[in-house]
Amino acid sequence: MSEGMRTVLGTFRVLEEVAFTQPTGVGELSRRLGMPKTTVQRALQTLWTAGWICPSGAETTSWVLTTRALHIGQRAIPDLGVRDAALPIMRELRKETGETAHLMVLEGDRAVLIEKVETQHAIRAVITLGSGVPLHGSSNGKAMLAHRPAEEVRAIVGDHLERYTDRTIVDWDEFTAELARVRERGYATNVGEWRTDISAVASPIFDHEGRTQASLSISAPGSRMPAELRPVYGALVVEAAQRVSATLGYRRPA
Repeated sequence: MSEGMRTVLGTFRVLEEVAFTQPTGVGELSRRLGMPKTTVQRALQTLWTAGWICPSGAETTSWVLTTRALHIGQRAIPDLGVRDAALPIMRELRKETGETAHLMVLEGDRAVLIEKVETQHAIRAVITLGSGVPLHGSSNGKAMLAHRPAEEVRAIVGDHLERYTDRTIVDWDEFTAELARVRERGYATNVGEWRTDISAVASPIFDHEGRTQASLSISAPGSRMPAELRPVYGALVVEAAQRVSATLGYRRPA
């Protein structure tokens, strides 16, 4: 990522934080965002010049949003769907990795495919739109379950964890530990757990209320996603899912 892009993204982070904590000052913003005070101060000056924020009083020590944010917000697309939010980002994922990007939603005890952007490779992971995959045997399913209470996960999946391949997790203690690992690193993996020839990484998408009803993944034949490549693709899919979540109105806790 270029220095200019980091500066722009940092400025937007400051704008969002002002919106949720106003009136607020440089010190508090620096602490909450983990950014140097000088960086925050430059961002505030840029936003003030652009008309997005203004001092809350006579001194430029505390900042609030201006009505510009309200006017822009009123033009936002009402009830933007997860598919609309995810599709352009999925195209970027496919371009970055060369592999298929899948968007799935939680439906009963399955993860259901609602959108995909396919690889140009002749050999690919083929899943038809509208089809479902098992939650405990898929990266998308594990990504959506990882941020739910244990009792809710059990109620959704059921007591029996069906075996699909030799790699499928069928022990509940092991599966619970797997979901904890997903929460810790931000993405789930599937290495031949549903179909022996397919590997995938997935990250959850949060809506404006912080619920995980969807997830985004990269899928490929196992030969094209070896162990050393999975963390690289995992980081890409985490960033992509976070961008979709932000578009849907989700704000990560400070």
